Amino acid sequence: MPRLSSLDVYRGLVMFLVGMRLLELDEVALHFPDSALWRFIGFHSSHVPWVGCSLNDLIHPSFAFLTGASLVFSVTSRVSKGQSKLSMTAHALWRATALILLGIFLRSQGRPMTNWTFDETLTQTGLGYMCVFALAFCGSPTRWFWFAGLLITHWLIYVCYPLLPPHADPSVFNIPEGWKHDFEGFFAHWNHNRNAGWVFDRWLLNEFPRSRPYVGYLGGYATLNFIPTIATMILGLMAGTWLKQAAITRRLLVFGLAFIATSLALHFAGICPIVKHLWTPAWVFLSGGCCFLILAALHHIIDVRLWRRWSWLFVAIGMNSLAFYLLRHLLEDFLHENLERHLGAQIFQTFGAELQPVMIGSCSLIILLGIVLAMHRRKFYFRL
Repeated sequence: MPRLSSLDVYRGLVMFLVGMRLLELDEVALHFPDSALWRFIGFHSSHVPWVGCSLNDLIHPSFAFLTGASLVFSVTSRVSKGQSKLSMTAHALWRATALILLGIFLRSQGRPMTNWTFDETLTQTGLGYMCVFALAFCGSPTRWFWFAGLLITHWLIYVCYPLLPPHADPSVFNIPEGWKHDFEGFFAHWNHNRNAGWVFDRWLLNEFPRSRPYVGYLGGYATLNFIPTIATMILGLMAGTWLKQAAITRRLLVFGLAFIATSLALHFAGICPIVKHLWTPAWVFLSGGCCFLILAALHHIIDVRLWRRWSWLFVAIGMNSLAFYLLRHLLEDFLHENLERHLGAQIFQTFGAELQPVMIGSCSLIILLGIVLAMHRRKFYFRL
């Protein structure tokens, strides 16, 4: 099947946001506390502390959602070429393994030894990839059954585990200094580093060789997040299937709005909080609804209206998203150090020391974009 430009553009926009992290806008915003504009930029350039959602928080769910949507077209293409299901399964298993190991590799940068953690975006996607691959051959009822089952299972894991009391010394368990976002009552099942996912990781991750014992992620993430991440990828499967049909913009809009409403209902009814760091069921509905709405807008603009001229950069990034993602994480420190070494620190303080990270980050981002554009021009794409 021909590629849908809307999927490439969406993927490119997501990767561009990943690249924008080089500018450290959330840190720069702290220098301008009286500016409403900088407060807005800072909020959406970082993750929310615990409850809620920022633009930056939609990067990972969009990545998972697009993995599912793209899988529909990948499987269709391979079937049309006469590939056997065994061959496709072997390739899917290789891709899942590679994604898991690449995520661990990225998390190990700057560490004295391999950092065996499973919270990285690529690793989480790899952990759930085989399940989503199997569901790509199933009908909608089966997919929705698994979607519901995964969310209920994940909810029950947290709810059925006993509530944990506050830590005597929070700093020992990687609780951020001045933390004020703990829940009381039923929602306390999802408190930072005091929940079922945290307990599971304290057992699992300490089974691997470590430079020091694992006590908890500073961000509060959990390996078990891969279970609801599969649900997010299933939503992508559904969207990808609908994209193969005609006139699906309205369906995407309806599901998007319905999922956001469901998320808010779960949160305010006291059933499940909206916590991205633990990928709660309420978060799956909220982020999934946003993904549906974004895809609906891009599909209508690019695939239906054919307003594509503005999107060439994002198409280039989107078609080489894995390469851009890896380059952004592997070259960040290298680019920063060499830009300062060869151009001097003063040139990046032209607009003040507060904006120095923006200047250096912008130059780094331009270099990364140049590399990806050169790869695109030569039709060199890094794929698993």
